[in-house]
Amino acid sequence: MFNMAFTMPGVSVSSAALSASRHLLCLAVWALIIGKADSQNLVTDDVVVVEGEVATISCRVKNNDDSVIQLLNPSRQTIYFRDVRPLKDNRFQLVNFSSSELRVSLSNVSLVDEGRYVCQLYTDPPQEAFATITVLVPPETPTIDANKDIVSDGEDVEFTCSTTGSKPAAEIKWLKGDQEIQESTGKVEEDPREEKLFNVTSKLVLKVSYRDDGLPVTCQVEHPAVKELQTMKDLQAQRYLDVQFKPQVKITPSYPQGLMREGDTLELVCTANGKPQPKLTWQRLDDEIPDRAILTDNLVIESLNKTDNGTYRCKAFNDVGESYADYVLFVYDAPTTTPPPTTTTTTTTIPTISEDSRAGTEVPRSVDHAVIGGVVAVVVFAILCLLIVLGRYFARHKGTYFTHEAKGADDAADADTAIINAEGGQNNSDEKKEYFI
Repeated sequence: MFNMAFTMPGVSVSSAALSASRHLLCLAVWALIIGKADSQNLVTDDVVVVEGEVATISCRVKNNDDSVIQLLNPSRQTIYFRDVRPLKDNRFQLVNFSSSELRVSLSNVSLVDEGRYVCQLYTDPPQEAFATITVLVPPETPTIDANKDIVSDGEDVEFTCSTTGSKPAAEIKWLKGDQEIQESTGKVEEDPREEKLFNVTSKLVLKVSYRDDGLPVTCQVEHPAVKELQTMKDLQAQRYLDVQFKPQVKITPSYPQGLMREGDTLELVCTANGKPQPKLTWQRLDDEIPDRAILTDNLVIESLNKTDNGTYRCKAFNDVGESYADYVLFVYDAPTTTPPPTTTTTTTTIPTISEDSRAGTEVPRSVDHAVIGGVVAVVVFAILCLLIVLGRYFARHKGTYFTHEAKGADDAADADTAIINAEGGQNNSDEKKEYFI
């Protein structure tokens, strides 16, 4: 770099110093411009709106120095210049205009209104801020189909749910009754009528059981454009499961309760649950049903006896299949015919000193014939035992025994002498003793 000097009267300036001065001057001017632009900050917001509703764009300026604000469409056409609308589209309406804000509404929004709108502030240089309008299109009401209208217990059935014309693509959720089912497959395709729209199809395969009969299978569509509960209910479709299954049979003894005895009347109630409605028949295994039995859906046998013992079967059948239930009958002996104890009322009066006139009357008391019979039997038995004991006793003590009276009479010539010669004589009579056991 060459250093050059300019000589003026009293002044000497080099080319390097002159270049530096110019650079500083440019920086100062640029800083002034940037500082003014920063002090007038222009902002706006993106807008998401459902098709057919109203979108509002707001261009806001901080510390505006009366610079002009205008709003441009995605094609850079001026919608509003300050508070004037050059664009001939009556859907755009001025909501608010001031030195700090330009707010414009767009009604009846459609897909063609999507894009990037420009808020522009006429400063030096001009400022721009961008507001993107995104239009949501709710899906159409879904349809649901099944590969079988009627399904048998344990079979598979495939459901297909479809919805069209949504933006973005809708989501499909499956419910069986109130329970959500996750095992489904989905497919998303572009709508041939509009490239921005999507069609969604979902398939669900269910293995059904007889417990599912009558349950609803619901295809429910979810989408960000759908917020209200009533609208969500409009975006669902249902089919009710029609499940056929073979009968389930049960036998219940209606009468009597407990043991079956001879002479009783037996009633067996047969219930069968199936689809289609099953038909019922009765049979007795290894034998014939008694002729006196009454057969309907129930079985009634009067005057039971032991020849009725056996296994009775209720069989139910329909188009799906058949099943049965068994009841084993065992008849017990009839209860004993001993009459139950009866109670009689008699009258007995207890005589008192003050009631001599009532000595022959009686007062009521309860007499149990069974007790009386028992007491009599015990008394008779006791008397017999007593007689036997006395008889044995007298038999053992029957015979002859001697006393000491007239001892020595064997040598006497006569009776008088014997008495005189008796031991001790008459004077010792007080000492005579007799022993008897």
